[in-house]
Amino acid sequence: MADSSKTEKATEKKRRDERKKGNIFFSRDIVNAFGFVTLAFVIRLLAPLIAGYSKNMMTKSIAELGRADSLSLASAGEILRGIFIDFFLLAVPVGLLAAACAVVFTGVQTRFLFSTARLKPQLTRLNPANGLKRLFTLKSAVELLKALIKFAIIGSVVYNTLKDLINDIVKTPGMALEDSLGFIAKSIYSIAIGIAVYVALFAIADYLYQWWEYEREIRMTKQELKEEFKQTEGDPQIKARIKDVQRKMAAMRMMRKVPTADVVITNPTHYAVALKYTPGVDDAPIVVAKGKDYVALKIIEIAKKHDVYITQNKPLARGLYEAVDIGKPIPEEFYKPVADILAYIYRLKRKNAASL
Repeated sequence: MADSSKTEKATEKKRRDERKKGNIFFSRDIVNAFGFVTLAFVIRLLAPLIAGYSKNMMTKSIAELGRADSLSLASAGEILRGIFIDFFLLAVPVGLLAAACAVVFTGVQTRFLFSTARLKPQLTRLNPANGLKRLFTLKSAVELLKALIKFAIIGSVVYNTLKDLINDIVKTPGMALEDSLGFIAKSIYSIAIGIAVYVALFAIADYLYQWWEYEREIRMTKQELKEEFKQTEGDPQIKARIKDVQRKMAAMRMMRKVPTADVVITNPTHYAVALKYTPGVDDAPIVVAKGKDYVALKIIEIAKKHDVYITQNKPLARGLYEAVDIGKPIPEEFYKPVADILAYIYRLKRKNAASL
């Protein structure tokens, strides 16, 4: 039974931890049912080959029995050995196909998880009292009910199919060997398809039940959620890693705005501040990027690549760096020196445009 205090949906971390332990959502009935359906359809496609092989096998066995003048223990054993080998060669491909279906349908559900966690010895499993407790749980009762339902489905399909075919079954002794084998094969296939359809529907219902039961089992208490949050968000290493990633992302966004700047004011290498001003839109020039040391050199490098005007003004560069945040307009105290620089740049651009 699930703990009634576990009222919260499992987090992604909880799901990952449970997966590492080998505790995953899985329905064996899906594997059995859809593996059986696949096997039935493949055998139906290969029916002519199987029928021909079976006919040749029986014909050969009957011919060997007919050629034997006196049936000794040795000769009978040789004939039975041959029959066994023929049946084995017929059954091996079917067995390999069944195994492949089991691997594929299991892998699709588990995403091909392989975990040794459940193989580790646990002393609690050797306790008879714990074994008795497991026999009288809701899960055990559900498994018993499922087994009874499957038994009822298979029994009902077999009974109804044989009841409909009973008149044809009594005629098989008078049929030719080929006709008798064909009738038996069709009858078996009809039973198999009938079972497959109902068992597949049952397996889908079981899949939904297993999903619901798994979600209920891995639910968390409010206290577990708090502890997990402390372990992840409160871990100094994780917080430092988050801040580092955030700084890198912010730096990347800032560097992408450098080519849009009108001017980069430097100190000349210790500080760099990129400004952009759009007349009629901005009340004052905006700081689109700033940095010192390595970041300053990077801003200057990008500015040179995109022909952004660069000027050296040590006090202005340092003052802007310390006083203005990225994305903010410059204060009034910097209007005059910045306006002089922008006016010079505009005159220079007009002069260059006129000379072209």
